[in-house]
Amino acid sequence: MTRRPRLLTTAAAGVTAVLLLAGCGGSDDTKQNDKITGADTAPAKSSSLTPTEPTSPDRPKIELPSDVTYTFDWPKTGDPDKDAVLSDSEQSIKAVDLAIVNQDALDDAYRFYYEGEAAAQTQQFIEAYVKAQARMTGSYRYYNPVADVSSGSTASLVYCEDQGKAYDLYLKTKKVDKTPITKNSYVLYSSQLKKNDKGVWVVEKLMSQRGSAKCQP
Repeated sequence: MTRRPRLLTTAAAGVTAVLLLAGCGGSDDTKQNDKITGADTAPAKSSSLTPTEPTSPDRPKIELPSDVTYTFDWPKTGDPDKDAVLSDSEQSIKAVDLAIVNQDALDDAYRFYYEGEAAAQTQQFIEAYVKAQARMTGSYRYYNPVADVSSGSTASLVYCEDQGKAYDLYLKTKKVDKTPITKNSYVLYSSQLKKNDKGVWVVEKLMSQRGSAKCQP
C-alpha cells in the first residue's frame, strides 16, 4: 500500500510493492502513503465518531473519528457483482483506517476484508502507524473505478485515490503533518479479490503506483 504521507513514507519503508488503500498528504518522494486515524486506544462510541453502515448484519461496524472523511466517486454499475465488489472495497479501505485508529495491527474489521498476501502487507502497514503513534486526518477521495468480475468468485478493481487533503496526525503531540499537494498526492491502486464462503469480496493482492498519470486531475 502507498497510502499515507510523510510518516508512512518513513515508518513503512519496507512495505512498497503491495500496498493498502488510502493515503495522506502529498510528499514528492515515492514513499508509501498511509492513513492515520488517530487515537492511542480504541475509540469509544461517541458523537465524534461517524458510523459506516455494514452491508449485512454479520459485517463489522466501522466507526471513525469525524475529522476523517471519504468521498467515493464510483457510482453503481447496474451489475450486482461489480457493485458488490465496489461496496466491499469501500468497507475494506475504511476497515484499515479503523485498525490504525484503534492502534491494533490485528483488528478484526480489516481482517474480515483482507486475506493472504494483502492481509500480511496490511498488517505491516498498520504496525508502522502503531509504532509511530500516529493516524490519519483530513479527507480522502476515491475515483475512476474499473471493476471486472471474471468469474463468480474472482474479480479485480483498479481505482484512484486523491490524498491531497489527508495528513498524518501524531497522537501524543496532536501535531498534524501537513504536506503540499503534488503529483504524488494521486495514487493508482490495483487489487485482486475473491468472494469467500460468506459472500464477501475480500482483497488478496493490492498494488499501488504513486504519481500515476491516470489519476492526475
